[in-house]
Amino acid sequence: MSGIGFHIDGSTAVLTLDNAAKLNALTTQMLDALEARVQQVERDSSLRSLIVTGAGHKAFCCGADIGAWGDLSPAEFSRHWVRDGHRIFDRLARLGKPTIAAINGHAFGGGLELASCCDLRLVAPRATLALPEARVGIVPGWSGTQRLTRLIPEGAVKEMALFGRRIGAERAVALGFAAEVADDPTARALEMVADIQGLSPRAVEISKNMIHAAVGEDTQAVVEALGSAAAAASADRDEGVAAFKEKRNPQFSGL
Repeated sequence: MSGIGFHIDGSTAVLTLDNAAKLNALTTQMLDALEARVQQVERDSSLRSLIVTGAGHKAFCCGADIGAWGDLSPAEFSRHWVRDGHRIFDRLARLGKPTIAAINGHAFGGGLELASCCDLRLVAPRATLALPEARVGIVPGWSGTQRLTRLIPEGAVKEMALFGRRIGAERAVALGFAAEVADDPTARALEMVADIQGLSPRAVEISKNMIHAAVGEDTQAVVEALGSAAAAASADRDEGVAAFKEKRNPQFSGL
């Protein structure tokens, strides 16, 4: 069992972290399944958006399962656990479709970092945010000190990481981390993604890439992706491909 639930509601994919016995803590199997599902959404043109939430009502995700990394050597921990998590979270962050984290309960450590990868966040009234890694002798490893600091003020990140404080739902909204407080974040997320149907998928994707470039999210790849798309839409590209297939010199028009 992967610990990841997945279903499709119209043109929206809903991914549910489901490890209730451990407050939806992330395991290696869950990370692998998360990556596979993000790839599925990425490649399925019929899907327009993704919602990420947690099973139950107590926790969205309380972080990484200590049982999955506690016995790893320092080299294994840094080379595999941390780097693999970064790769998977980056893939979610850079998905070319709108994403919403429906934070139905506590989002701690890796759970908070996961929510930070989404474009928009909704929080249940009882939800709290925290970076408790120092309590077990480690530090945030999946961009809690990097991506999260682009979303909320440095001081708020330090409150959580250096002082062990928790941030409640209303303050999460005040800080700009969450869009709103919702009694049922997943239901509210489904309402919000309904508006996407009237928008151009390509325009939404390009807008997301441009915004990411502005805040430093994978800027180099974004610039090359946008440039490649422009080149691929040109008459010169069509002529170049045709000339290659016909084994002749291309006659470029600059259009």
